[in-house]
Amino acid sequence: MPVSRIVLFYVFVPLADPDAVRLWQRDLAESLGLRGRVLLSPHGVNGTLGGEVSDVKRWLRKTREYAPFRDLDVKWSDGGADDFPRLSVKVRDEVVTFGAPDELVVDGSGVVGGGTRLTPEELHELVAREDVVFLDGRNEFESRIGRFRDAVVPDVATTREFVAELDSGRWDHLKDETVVTYCTGGVRCEVLSSLMVSRGFGRVYQLDGGVARYGERYGDDGLWEGSLYVFDRRGSVEFSDHAAVVGRCSACGEATSRMQNCSDLQCREQLVVCEPCAGRDVVLCDPHRASRGWTPSLAPGVASPA
Repeated sequence: MPVSRIVLFYVFVPLADPDAVRLWQRDLAESLGLRGRVLLSPHGVNGTLGGEVSDVKRWLRKTREYAPFRDLDVKWSDGGADDFPRLSVKVRDEVVTFGAPDELVVDGSGVVGGGTRLTPEELHELVAREDVVFLDGRNEFESRIGRFRDAVVPDVATTREFVAELDSGRWDHLKDETVVTYCTGGVRCEVLSSLMVSRGFGRVYQLDGGVARYGERYGDDGLWEGSLYVFDRRGSVEFSDHAAVVGRCSACGEATSRMQNCSDLQCREQLVVCEPCAGRDVVLCDPHRASRGWTPSLAPGVASPA
């Protein structure tokens, strides 16, 4: 039986004609039967694709033949094309939507003015030498099922909200601290760390390759705790058979790494909900539960008609 895999990839590099690259990438991925999401911008590419290993490797080889993508950062994980509903290849102003495309400067070596990159091994060396503040560069809900130990988790629902958080002054107490930013695969921290440096944060690092690469190296025997949230049908991934379960069902409080959308079709809020609670009642976020005049059956998250 053919073996399938998923690749998470990005590179920051100036692209003179992202639309032409989009057509090429769409045709290449379609010809190989790959599914997933690829975002292109004048600053580079960011994406996730799944398919049979031989086809994904063929895509990677062809993609790296294009000179700007020669240094593509790639992480592999279990999964395949069935973990995605379709293939989507689009051009946007930003490969990660911070809402600050004019602040990002990219040259042939990547993002200009970003934080110092740390390999997983270098991260451990830094933590052994001095006090470090881990700053989660993901959306808040992603941290509910996994995060670095004692990490600061900003209260943001989308990446676009980070700029307002930085400019609010709520993080100013970290400007003189040693801060390590982290995210799923490293791409969000490329931008976040540069925004922090430009706003006066003195010692900013970024975990190179993100949690995905850290998990490849240390599994669940390091500083990471829990599951890694992913934006596809897998929902989350674990790095070992002894991963900690840090998520708590918003209904009953039981340990779980399971997440799902609010049941209201107009809502995209993610909630931590265990299998039994999800099967028993409608799962609603607090605002939609209140708008229907429902009261919680156990706790916020799962609701029954009053």
